[in-house]
Amino acid sequence: MITAIIQARLNSSRLKEKILLKIEDKTLLEHLFSQLSHSTQIDKKIIATTIDKMDDEIETLTKLQNITCFRGNHLNVLDRYYQCAKLFNLETIVRISGDAPLIDPTIVDKTIEYYKKNTFDYVSNFFHRSYPVGTEVEIFSFKTLEKCWMNAKKTSEKEHVTPFIYNHPELFNIGYIEYEDNLSHMHWTVDRIEDFQFIESIFKKIKKRPILLENILKLLENEPELLEINKNTDPTEGIKKSLLND
Repeated sequence: MITAIIQARLNSSRLKEKILLKIEDKTLLEHLFSQLSHSTQIDKKIIATTIDKMDDEIETLTKLQNITCFRGNHLNVLDRYYQCAKLFNLETIVRISGDAPLIDPTIVDKTIEYYKKNTFDYVSNFFHRSYPVGTEVEIFSFKTLEKCWMNAKKTSEKEHVTPFIYNHPELFNIGYIEYEDNLSHMHWTVDRIEDFQFIESIFKKIKKRPILLENILKLLENEPELLEINKNTDPTEGIKKSLLND
């Protein structure tokens, strides 16, 4: 069984409660669920949020969506993932970030299929980055997650779940998929209000569901001025902050 664990919390330092912001009467988290519902490879979805009182609202929302909710450590997301996977006896885990409401289910499936056809410990679509930020998919075994949990020491390795893997490629058999063009300069995660405004414009202009990478690229080709909306936001701000704390 392949289970997607979606990490989400409301106390974001840059844009609080961002995943509850609404577009077309649906929260960003609900849009993410909707996008993932079109995956043919994911068998189960679990939200991994924190034990903070503030995140009660996430648990309520996930129950309404009939999605399992796990609650764990606030800052040590690696421990949150590990305890979640251990509790539910998960074998294969897909890591998805809750601030990626435009996650492309076809990219998710392509990454999973590549993992299933090979014998890698870990596969992602950003080990050699070519996909836009906001389309990240990682898949790994419980054994790989446990090795990270047992050995990770740095703040960044605990806060972002998988950096221990690509910090120590000698310990893991790593696979990756790449896009035909380098789109790594593009980003549609929601970190700041400008990112939300950019995402909102995409949802309003593209009526097809799910919204795929190819649909967004076509829109941006026709309306490149949309890229101006969040051109000054930095999607790597969070990992940079963690690295400073190392």
